[in-house]
Amino acid sequence: MYLEGREWSRYTADFKESAFRLELHQVYTMPDEQEEFERFKAGEKPPKDLHYPWLDKVANAARTGRTIQRVHVVEQPLSDYLKYEFEWGYAFNVRSGEDIRILDLTGKPNPGLPDHDFWMFDEESVVRMLYRPDGTQIGRELIGKPDIEMYRRYRDVALHGAVPFLEYWQGSA
Repeated sequence: MYLEGREWSRYTADFKESAFRLELHQVYTMPDEQEEFERFKAGEKPPKDLHYPWLDKVANAARTGRTIQRVHVVEQPLSDYLKYEFEWGYAFNVRSGEDIRILDLTGKPNPGLPDHDFWMFDEESVVRMLYRPDGTQIGRELIGKPDIEMYRRYRDVALHGAVPFLEYWQGSA
């Protein structure tokens, strides 16, 4: 089943305890980010009071004792998009309460991660994120009967080798 609009938004807002996101792409082509991305490439820094709706979801989850974790798998050199995402996105997400970690696999073999991005909610629902090779999102597929143990292993493998975002970014910036 494909999730869109309110139905998708419900998953990211109404989980009970935990949400985990695995990101594998070095570039995500997001039309609504294009203007900011161009400003970043021109050398502009994000406004100190930058705000976008995801920050409200993160802050609300943190305030109610729920966790949102994300691991982004990267390889050096970082793409311009990742540098933008880190500076104009992740830095603000972390401030709002999201636990973001970076798994740098430069020169290392895949430790057992899948070939696709996903969200896992409350360790019971899995949504596979679907992208074109250029990073354009083409859908979100709710997996009907996910192998939860497999997705927990993916999460655990990713978390095991990952470092907290701020630690990684300060060491790379």
